Amino acid sequence: MTHKFYGGPLSLYSGKARAYLDWKEVDYEEILSTTEVYKTIIVPKVGRPVIPVMVTDAGETLQDTTLIIDHFEAEIGGPSVYPDTPKQRLVALLMEVFGDEWLVIPAMHYRWNYNEEWVYGEFGAVAAPEASKEEQLAIGRERGQAFKGFCPILGINEQTIPAIEASYEALLADLDRHFAQYDYLLGSRPSIGDYGLIGPLFAHLYRDPASGEIMKRLAPKVAAWVERMVDVQQPLSGEFLPDDEIPESLVPVLEKMMAEQLPFLQKTADLFAAWAEANPDIEIPRAVGMADFTVEDVTGQRIAPSFSLWMLQRPLDYYRDLPDADKLAVDEFLSTIDGASAFRNFTAERRLAFRNFKLGLA
Repeated sequence: MTHKFYGGPLSLYSGKARAYLDWKEVDYEEILSTTEVYKTIIVPKVGRPVIPVMVTDAGETLQDTTLIIDHFEAEIGGPSVYPDTPKQRLVALLMEVFGDEWLVIPAMHYRWNYNEEWVYGEFGAVAAPEASKEEQLAIGRERGQAFKGFCPILGINEQTIPAIEASYEALLADLDRHFAQYDYLLGSRPSIGDYGLIGPLFAHLYRDPASGEIMKRLAPKVAAWVERMVDVQQPLSGEFLPDDEIPESLVPVLEKMMAEQLPFLQKTADLFAAWAEANPDIEIPRAVGMADFTVEDVTGQRIAPSFSLWMLQRPLDYYRDLPDADKLAVDEFLSTIDGASAFRNFTAERRLAFRNFKLGLA
């Protein structure tokens, strides 16, 4: 039996997992997440309508891209998307958090403020592949409204949009300079960090037509990286840079993460600690309130998602468990990154675990 991958072309996280599965040469069949598939397969297995979902050839159900990737890393072996060396491993883990949990903001902004009508047609085509274009548009408008409705709670509004666009265009410029020299973040092999970035940068910001035009015009080297990632020509190939080298061209990207995302995640961790104290026996919600975030000197408010804290635990645990000599080398590197103290001194009172398809206290 082949592995079954339930996803969709519009889905940010399906794009992340699919790019990995293709590079890793996993034998899988992709099944479109139609209304019927959600009703008969995804919700009964996982408990809620979410994609992607992988049902392995052994019948195990996996939900969440990081867990899907880690499953096949362990199962298949061979070249890994996780670097062996401390600085590269940490940077790759950080970039996964940045892509997965922060670039959702520009991804959602450009989708719903530049591509809305097109997206409705796409939603309808996935939900009801056999329907007419007119029926698909009507179905898509109905399904898509809920997703569009996330924009305000993600902090996307008239006040923050100019800053979100300026920040995204600056990121494109930084990544364009980097990909002018390197095929991937850390050499000629994609890392877990590349897979964190590919979700938003492919499924929303490249594939949606108006956003794709912006990327190709402003950052053609980023667009070429996206194409390399999703149209895999040489699976299981390439090397990370020798001697644990981190390209200087990644420093501005890391500094953006430290300036924008880490202070927000610290506020989220503080809110979560207070919530957990007050609600010891309640299932953890997707968000534990609203928190301030600042982009390009503009401050807004957005939901404080508990899941982002679980993702940040990965680089934090890796960093804190390093042997002394490796930690010294990593600290020396982090001292060159403006704002990295926000990561090094991050405080999270409560640890999280992801089990049975949901977050719980560890």
